Amino acid sequence: MSITEASKKYHERMFPGYHSKFLETDPEFIERFDNFAFDEVVNSDDLDDRTRMMAILAVLIGCQGIDEYRAMLPAALNFGVTPVEAKEIVYQAVAYLGIGRVFPFLHAVNEILTARGVRLPLEGQATTTMETRMEAGARTLVEINGPSMEGFAQSGAEETRHINRWLTGNCFGDYYTRGGLDYRQREMITFCFLFAQGGCEPQLTSHAAANMRVGNDKGFLIKVVSQGLPFIGYPRSLNALRCVETAAAKRENTEK
Repeated sequence: MSITEASKKYHERMFPGYHSKFLETDPEFIERFDNFAFDEVVNSDDLDDRTRMMAILAVLIGCQGIDEYRAMLPAALNFGVTPVEAKEIVYQAVAYLGIGRVFPFLHAVNEILTARGVRLPLEGQATTTMETRMEAGARTLVEINGPSMEGFAQSGAEETRHINRWLTGNCFGDYYTRGGLDYRQREMITFCFLFAQGGCEPQLTSHAAANMRVGNDKGFLIKVVSQGLPFIGYPRSLNALRCVETAAAKRENTEK
């Protein structure tokens, strides 16, 4: 078995002193996976480890990888992701996956933080109230997506207009306005939720464009997809790259 020194060192930084049982039961597999994920992939670009780990946590929630999430959250914390950031990633996932799929991750983050001596609840991050969430959400929607989103809560067919109101007040007013993560980080994790769960290509293209508006350019998004690939595989990663290309081309044509 020949695990590279770079892979061994990265693994040790993620999981100090941990010896995987897969080294004994599945040595050929773990050699190829670790060399790929923790050497070839992590050394393919200049993403910092903290950003990489935030993206991986969001990807694992998106693809419902609860067991791998339990393994990777301690590594993310070891690489500087804060308890608040870890919690905010889980909270925001509810708007894109629903509580039915996020519930196990809320339990997992609480259990892991508590085991590390973190006292819960964490300091509150809400910046809106039930009275101000709609106005703040509408403002945030425009700040991220541009002036075309003015009046979105009142738009659309009457029978479905309530969904636009909910998206404004709940998704953006309740979550995007919270502290702990900035707009760039929130759009990055949303992009990860969408490309990891698959079947959301129209929304993924829209959020690729939103990422570019807030400063996460095409090159950055390609790096994020690349770092998520070992955890979700090639098909959804390739779909995500196509959405990034589509959003970038549209943005380029608009700017001409």
